[in-house]
Amino acid sequence: MKILIFYASYGGGHLNAAKSINEYILNNYTNHDVKMIDCMKYVNKTIEKVTTAAYREMAKKVPWAWGKIYSDSQKGPLAHISSRSNKILAIKLLKLLREEQPDLIISTHPFGSQMCSYLKRKGKINAKIATIMTDFAPHDQWLVGKDFTDFYFVAHDKMKQYLISKEIPASKVFATGIPLSSRFLKKYNRIDILNDFSLKDNKLNILFFGGGEFGLGKTRTFNIFENFVQYCKNMQIIAIAGKNPKMKLAFEAIVEKYNANERVKVLPFTDKVPELMNISDLVVTKPGGMTITESLACNLPIVIINPIPGQEEENAEFLESKGIGLWIKKSDDISQVLESLFSNSDILANMKKNTKLLANINSTRDICEILLKV
Repeated sequence: MKILIFYASYGGGHLNAAKSINEYILNNYTNHDVKMIDCMKYVNKTIEKVTTAAYREMAKKVPWAWGKIYSDSQKGPLAHISSRSNKILAIKLLKLLREEQPDLIISTHPFGSQMCSYLKRKGKINAKIATIMTDFAPHDQWLVGKDFTDFYFVAHDKMKQYLISKEIPASKVFATGIPLSSRFLKKYNRIDILNDFSLKDNKLNILFFGGGEFGLGKTRTFNIFENFVQYCKNMQIIAIAGKNPKMKLAFEAIVEKYNANERVKVLPFTDKVPELMNISDLVVTKPGGMTITESLACNLPIVIINPIPGQEEENAEFLESKGIGLWIKKSDDISQVLESLFSNSDILANMKKNTKLLANINSTRDICEILLKV
């Protein structure tokens, strides 16, 4: 079978989901030819470069504007423009599809699904089309071309019910969870990891994600981080600044201010996130769909900071409704939030227990089995 996996570089989640599917097929199915392609970069490198840069800048500097676009793109003129532009771009994608002749197209971004479903409606292709939604809340842009999409994979059953309410047959929709890298399923030696990062055993470990290269809401992030350093004196904090040297320096200055080098470790970008999640008891992060999926797989309660208006705020609301996440909002007194969180050990224990109800650790396997069995 010939398989194409389409993604787009608007945030890392779409790419990581595509990588997980690609990895699983390569490792477990020897009789399939699979290829990953950035569909937006393929159809128009200039548009891809401009739009991905615009997304990053808006998310970083004017997140309310991105939230407005996110909301308006569900219906009305903006939704029509988006769908129309993807029809135009689909003509360019057709050249690739005629060259590759795929039997199955898997898309982890709505643009890929829209272009392929349009081509299928026009009788230009006849491949099966599978859409993998990479957030914990639905958005109607994913559903454009639904009549010509053969499979939808969603994060949980409530999303499945939403798609069914949009007249998508239940037989097309699977609540498998978002694809997950196999590294988050491995068993690690706790003591070895603690030693690698100069951490002590028998301490509560907090994994703090600063927002990476975007530096989203950095002033607010620094304030929240400082409150954690002040309050969590009997705990260990691993702060990841990502590809953001300014954030790393700011974190280190806070650590120095409180003489907390023994209990707070500040890291740049690291590929050891699965190992660090494995030894952690709590994660502090913005609620991207992939980070949530990884945290749930590791049974980690989530303190939510700086969600981008739109999909991430919807993710945050969902996590709170399930008793898994605690959202620190702008109006909150951070010290009071931490006091309420850590003063009663039952709160964290219940949040951890609830993660098991939503975690889909075999999501990648289940998606591949459904698709490749067909």
